Amino acid sequence: MSPRTGLVFFPAFDWAISPTHPEREERLLYTRDQIFEEGLLDLPEVCEYRARVATLKDVARVHFCIPDIRAQATDAHLIAAGGTLVLADALMKKEIRNGFALVRPPGHHAMRVVHGNRGFCNINNEAIMIEYLRKNYGIKKIAIVDTDVHHGDGTQDIYYNDPDVLFISFHQDGRTLYPGSGFPHEAGGPSAFGMTINIPLPPGTTDEGIHYVLDNLVLPIIEDFQPELIINSAGQDNHYTDPLANMRFTAQGYALLNAKLKPDLAVLEGGYAIESALPYVNTAIILAMAGLDYSCVREPDYKKENFVMPSGRMESIKVLVNQLQEIWKNRSELTEHVRKQKGGGEFAEERRSIFYDTDYIREQQKEKIRLCDRCPGYHLIESHGAYPNGSTKSIYAVAIPWQACPSCQEEARSHYRQYVEHPQGFDFIYLQDKPNDAYYQYCVREEKEISYE
Repeated sequence: MSPRTGLVFFPAFDWAISPTHPEREERLLYTRDQIFEEGLLDLPEVCEYRARVATLKDVARVHFCIPDIRAQATDAHLIAAGGTLVLADALMKKEIRNGFALVRPPGHHAMRVVHGNRGFCNINNEAIMIEYLRKNYGIKKIAIVDTDVHHGDGTQDIYYNDPDVLFISFHQDGRTLYPGSGFPHEAGGPSAFGMTINIPLPPGTTDEGIHYVLDNLVLPIIEDFQPELIINSAGQDNHYTDPLANMRFTAQGYALLNAKLKPDLAVLEGGYAIESALPYVNTAIILAMAGLDYSCVREPDYKKENFVMPSGRMESIKVLVNQLQEIWKNRSELTEHVRKQKGGGEFAEERRSIFYDTDYIREQQKEKIRLCDRCPGYHLIESHGAYPNGSTKSIYAVAIPWQACPSCQEEARSHYRQYVEHPQGFDFIYLQDKPNDAYYQYCVREEKEISYE
């Protein structure tokens, strides 16, 4: 294994929600300037790679995009996702020991079904990278640690019923911040209860609080899980100067987190303090991942006395950690309890409403999960999107996970064929067949099937 840390930069100059939107190219340009100024790319421990374009098939492994992938994923989105794939290849070929994809647009709010942009995200860069690793390198067990201040609800949605993906998200309490989710009871689906760990932290949490969570909950659970790879969904909006949140994390806190977590791959998510946080935080993270001294990287206004954690707040965090430790410890028994709660029949059913805050789309979704004793089952999803212009689009989607047993695979494919023949009012019918790495979309109005190859 090479001792180097691989970097990919992609600022996406040609993509923005609006010219003054906080999610814009300057998020990476100030970091780039700082890294040049510090000479990081001249160090033998650091090397840079160029991003490439992800394929439509890479996206189809993860998402049902409406009306199609190109409507949701611009060239900028495909290059951002492709940047993560470049580092995935470099890691698996042992060209690097770890890698950090500094790319935008971000992705961790993009769910399996995509009607539009929500939380500044259209497609989930990290999930695309994970499914690419699974398909091309046979990786199975993966731990994701989402350090963004906002709950990683999109990544959670994609892996909620996957027993081979441990998803851990610590974030500002959803009662005080978008997207309003990420609570301890959101612990996983009927085949993977306990594999989702949500840690909603009180506003004002400092390095001390986050590192208590890391040392006493996150790292012990990862050690117990024994993943093949650790992925950091590296949001940096927990920083004390971030304009969209209320936390008190510092560049030193972020660097130490990465030194302890030792992620194999990190993918940039949020972080909107363009001048006061990102250059320092990203520099510190790169140094930490490269095993170099980061002790001198500090924000100009940093004063230690301004980051004292109130005792009452720390006590509430300790109570939360104890609660989540119990869920992890008893996850096998709780999974059986959850399956019985769902009725004990052939399918578990979930209904929910999803709001796309950027595009003002309202989605109603029903998901049925096949309860199988031999595998995690397959998913049947009905999604109805209501758009601001008064139009609507409805889909029926079938998702077959790579772990599905032969019986579930055949059942799921028959559902797809049945709905292609009798669409029952849906506009599009989808099949996500991961065991065969085959992805289809049937357009009802045109009576045309698209295959993503």
